Amino acid sequence: MGKKYIVRLTTEERERLKALVSKGRTSARKVGRARVLLKVDADGPNWTDQQAADAYGMRANTVADIRQRFVEEGLDQALERKQPDEPPRRRKLDGAGEARLIAMACGEAPEGRARWTLKLLAGQLVELAVVDGISYETVRRTLKKRAEAAHESVLVYPAEPERRVRCRDGRCPALYHEPYDPARPLVCMDETSKQLVGETRTPIAAGPGRARRIDYEYERRGTADLFMFTEPLGNWRCVEVTETRTRIDWALQMKNLVDVYYPAATTIRVVMDNLNTHTLGSLYEAFPPEEARRIAEKLELHYTPKHGSWLNVAEIELRVLTVQCLNRRIPDAATLRREVHAWEAGRNASGARVDWQFTSDDARIHLKRLYPRFQT
Repeated sequence: MGKKYIVRLTTEERERLKALVSKGRTSARKVGRARVLLKVDADGPNWTDQQAADAYGMRANTVADIRQRFVEEGLDQALERKQPDEPPRRRKLDGAGEARLIAMACGEAPEGRARWTLKLLAGQLVELAVVDGISYETVRRTLKKRAEAAHESVLVYPAEPERRVRCRDGRCPALYHEPYDPARPLVCMDETSKQLVGETRTPIAAGPGRARRIDYEYERRGTADLFMFTEPLGNWRCVEVTETRTRIDWALQMKNLVDVYYPAATTIRVVMDNLNTHTLGSLYEAFPPEEARRIAEKLELHYTPKHGSWLNVAEIELRVLTVQCLNRRIPDAATLRREVHAWEAGRNASGARVDWQFTSDDARIHLKRLYPRFQT
């Protein structure tokens, strides 16, 4: 296909462009355009648009535009950057307006609203006379440019944690690095819940080149609770499925820990979070005083600090359980119990362990806000 705009330089124009390129005393943009004109000259190298674009790092459309401007407007206009037909639009929000928008987006939402929306923010800017009018898209782009999460709540930790939990943060990592003692086993415990979901239509099995298909509709069938026990210094974990997670449920699990799982242990050290059901008082609500005391005397409870439940290894095991077993629709408690026990047996047999690297010294560095400071 022939070129629509043919560049033919006169001797004077060719000499002018060569001088412009050789001296290099002007902008790089103008020098680049001069080089293109010299190469696409029909009486010279007669390069194609693509050849010139590849040689000088441009797009072929840019080279074609230089051709067109040379033919229609002359050499001077072809060397200069094309000016827009209309002046650039004035920014809706200046620096002060952007700061006002971000302050609103990060603040409390108006009364009766749970959060700010783009429409509310745009309307508020107009109401406060920051702008005469503004679109939702302008608000969105401004917030995105400033990388501010305008619609998310940020959870922050208390500036000054309670003194009674300051001594707990370094204890859990130290327990994980102690030698294994079968008479005083270390057990981590945590809880979670699972929503039971049934299918409203029979899923279509997978076939060659086709994934298994399930309908987006489902039927809610209540929830079940899971108690996770794991021994980080050994290779053992146990998951119990219950209907509820009350004080009574926790007390029954502690009784199983003492009488079923570790009957020969003299003391069982249990790491858990600060849930209000995780107290020895729950034992006295579930059993007669003598029985509650017998169980309590074999338990040594260690609590993770508030906002520091990640120090509990049981949370890691629960994450593995969720990813490997619970991440699907399970219709009833019986199926959940069967699937969980199969996962438990397989993981115990695999020899999998949690490689805990966080030490007490690390805790004093990363959690120093929890430690009291002394001046000498």
